[in-house]
Amino acid sequence: MAQPPLVNFIVAGVQKGGTTALFDYLAQDRDIAVSRTKEVHFFDDETQDWSRPDYGAYHAHFDDPAGRPCGEATPIYAYWPDCLERIRAYNPAMRLILVLRDPVERAWSHWRMEYARGVETEPFAWCIRQGRRRLFAAEPWGFHREFSYVERGYYGEQVERLFGLFPRDQVLILRSEDLRRDPAPALGATRRLLGLPPGPAPAPRDAHVGREMDYGSELTPEDGAFLRGLYARDQARLETLTGIRFG
Repeated sequence: MAQPPLVNFIVAGVQKGGTTALFDYLAQDRDIAVSRTKEVHFFDDETQDWSRPDYGAYHAHFDDPAGRPCGEATPIYAYWPDCLERIRAYNPAMRLILVLRDPVERAWSHWRMEYARGVETEPFAWCIRQGRRRLFAAEPWGFHREFSYVERGYYGEQVERLFGLFPRDQVLILRSEDLRRDPAPALGATRRLLGLPPGPAPAPRDAHVGREMDYGSELTPEDGAFLRGLYARDQARLETLTGIRFG
């Protein structure tokens, strides 16, 4: 590598889990440097030549951190194939943060976002059942940036892969409900991960609250039970790895 790693921490997941709120908290912390925009989308850029990645293009998203911990937040990284491996190749000492949300609530929130954007036109119940077949026609096969409502919720699988690549003391896993209810402990844990002393407690905040509109669909008890069944084994894996379980 022509220059040493500039970035030493990444909020790598999960989408609709509270990563924007966490990024905003970190951006307000004078002891921490973050990218000029939240989602840099470097390590999921399939146009890069990953045999010779252009880290200069990555570093262009950051101002001089002046010796402070420097990071970004792109929540697709934990889900998208090869991202974590690319991050390790860039900086094996990288600190990684995941903010996990109940996977059923996450899927519903994800669908609402895509529907409000006009990307999704099908009802939620169809999307989490028959709609998953759309990923078989995606590139890379089995992955999709928009229609991955169910797949992004397999946290146990993602965490197991993460722990296989990075030492556990370089990883922090937070629960979105804890960050939302009382951010001070979560931010204190983040500062410890980055080698910083405790800082002032921030006021709670929300980010990316769902748009009020007629979605023509709802999260039914049947849909919730269906998803809980899909996630059951993965949730057990997550609990074994982290002690965290949803539902």
